[in-house]
Amino acid sequence: MNYIKAYTKAAGEEYPNSFANSVHFALCSGDGEAEELNQGCGILYALAEIRKDDTLMERGIEHPVIFERNGQYGILAKYVDAKGNALLPDTLLLWTTADFIDFSRQREVSGADYAALFAAADTSLPISDALCEKIRARWTPLFSLRADYPNKLLVRSARELSAVMAKVTYSDGSTDEKRIFFDEGEVSALKRGCTTKVHGEIRAVSPRFPLAVGYADPVIFPFNGSWYFLATNDNVNDIGIFVRKADTVEGLFSPEVKEYCILAQNLEKGFVQTFWAPEFHVIGGALYILFAVSGSAWGPQCHVMKLKEGGEIIRAEDWEEPVRVVKSDGRPLAQDGITLDMTWVLSGEQGYLVWSYRRGIGTPADTGSMLYIATADKEKPWVLTSSPVLLSRPLYGWENTRGTINNEGPFALYANGKIYLAYSGGDACGYSYAVGYLIAEDGADLLDISSWKKLSSPMLRSTFVEGIQGPGHNSFFQDEEGRWMIAYHAQERKDYHCRCSTYHRVHFVADGLPMLNVTGKRDVATEIAEVEVDVELL
Repeated sequence: MNYIKAYTKAAGEEYPNSFANSVHFALCSGDGEAEELNQGCGILYALAEIRKDDTLMERGIEHPVIFERNGQYGILAKYVDAKGNALLPDTLLLWTTADFIDFSRQREVSGADYAALFAAADTSLPISDALCEKIRARWTPLFSLRADYPNKLLVRSARELSAVMAKVTYSDGSTDEKRIFFDEGEVSALKRGCTTKVHGEIRAVSPRFPLAVGYADPVIFPFNGSWYFLATNDNVNDIGIFVRKADTVEGLFSPEVKEYCILAQNLEKGFVQTFWAPEFHVIGGALYILFAVSGSAWGPQCHVMKLKEGGEIIRAEDWEEPVRVVKSDGRPLAQDGITLDMTWVLSGEQGYLVWSYRRGIGTPADTGSMLYIATADKEKPWVLTSSPVLLSRPLYGWENTRGTINNEGPFALYANGKIYLAYSGGDACGYSYAVGYLIAEDGADLLDISSWKKLSSPMLRSTFVEGIQGPGHNSFFQDEEGRWMIAYHAQERKDYHCRCSTYHRVHFVADGLPMLNVTGKRDVATEIAEVEVDVELL
């Protein structure tokens, strides 16, 4: 018999109350062995309470129990504050689910009405084998099972071997096509009319970390046959916008690569500090950089900079003067706070700007950073064509931890007819930084908040990828072979506080969800990596 168990965890230095006081799940077998789900990270979080002054009060849960009723499963839990103290003794939190994958939004329910059910329910519940496997496929790390490729190849030239692919199958039934890297010496020794055993290797796209030391908010971008790397440059105290150019993605991180300053500090024009989170986007057929910058007084605001027609990205003089993003009536995007981390999102043919906005930072009136969205003019993408709409606030504990209250760094991936808007929460320079998803149908009205589904748990955080701590503020790109990659910054070790960039492969699971934690030996197990093929050169 299989069971699913709900529980909370003890808080610790690397797992504060904001994470610990959430609903964790594990799969248990009849002999008592437990398999933690979501790599030991909480899956359901109590929503923070919004005060009258628009600030947030962190909330959590304790003593979760599970019950089954009318063909649905329910999770009930006590309501606690940030320190774990009980709140509203006559109120419980309730979530419902059919499969422990998709959950309803939390409801506050009367403790009196649910007292008997809460008392009778247990922390674990028996589930069917089929449901157990479905839960395991979603909430445990995938791993490669086998690799399929031809045992014999007939080729007219050795170059044809570079196109040979292996199909790797994973534990949930999903697959990925991977290139086989054949031994160059054995390939060069091939003789016409002869069959020769040639050895090769299937390689995972695993993060080399740190890849670019002192660079945050990375963007890797193909344009006109070249590759470009753009990021916040902590090495120069975030002053200036710098870009690298190379023929390949790997070339962007070679020791010999050159870096070009395309926007320097200019006190007269008000480009003084916090040159933050620059992003390349092609909008209306033209190339832009969206970024934030402050004047002499600290306070980053979103700006847009356009590449002149026929211009070269690495030449500062080929870029037009940056302009500040404004509302439809010409007023600044914000006059009472900071704006930053702007990105461009398409839904069907409609373009949108999404950005992070925060008021009162560093004061008791700090609202935390929030994601806003608005339509924009493709010909003038620095001008909104709708009123801004609040898209997301850091209400979950993993977004709102130890006083760091963030929803920031949005960037869209388009796949399977959906828009996966990744964003980051937690401490941008710390261990708690993590990436989550907002998901909408491609073609939907993105100003309609009901078009969006916000996942309650992070998709990428510390411990999800070995050797990487505090991953966040990501972008996506497709590499030379068309594979989706996630680029992000993280820390090399706890309390290092040097943000470093890297990237790895995005894996699409059987139901289409892009997973961000399939790397290294999980991506390609050692026992399936080695290849031996009979090759006949015709």
